Amino acid sequence: MAIKYSEKVIEHFKNPHNIGELEQPSGAATEGSPACGDQLSIYLDIEEGTNVIKDIKFQSYGCASNIATASIITDMAKGKTIDQAKEISWKQAAEELGGLPPVKMHCSVLAVDALRSAIKDYEKKHLGKEFDESMSKENVKKELQKIIYGKVGVDILTLKLVKYIGIDNDNNIIIDLEMDKGDKFLPDIKEEIEEHLSKFDRANEIKINVV
Repeated sequence: MAIKYSEKVIEHFKNPHNIGELEQPSGAATEGSPACGDQLSIYLDIEEGTNVIKDIKFQSYGCASNIATASIITDMAKGKTIDQAKEISWKQAAEELGGLPPVKMHCSVLAVDALRSAIKDYEKKHLGKEFDESMSKENVKKELQKIIYGKVGVDILTLKLVKYIGIDNDNNIIIDLEMDKGDKFLPDIKEEIEEHLSKFDRANEIKINVV
């Protein structure tokens, strides 16, 4: 069955805004993985003192939705302060595009995640900020909030598909999912969980149980 896109998604896919790379970015980040189908890099030129995003570019590896959401999120962020840009949500990005099919909603999450990571990179390098990136249950939970159930386009925590989050003495991350083992979206969700939680260097193994 063909995926139906809004006219605005098609417009931004065919003629993406702000595509390219900045040679000496104030902040930059790459999120996603080509192995999983989508990857996005964002580059920022931020004015020190005002913290206004003067310019922003992106490079995308992925589908039409990935390119379109990167295009719209860079439009939305340009000219804003970093604090204003951090408030842009994946739902707002999807709405600006006239909506996304539920199965492609994860692309707007990826775009917002890449933008916020690039801002964080700037804050570390230029503002001396420090962030808690430890392998805690709270930080694991934040990563799980970025994972969308493609059937309805809502994150797996809001849908209460995650029944347990644990970290054992061997630094294994344990996730219990309440899903039908025959659910066609289950393999994608498990793959995304592993991708997101592999960011924690201390993680020995990511154990996903379907209960």
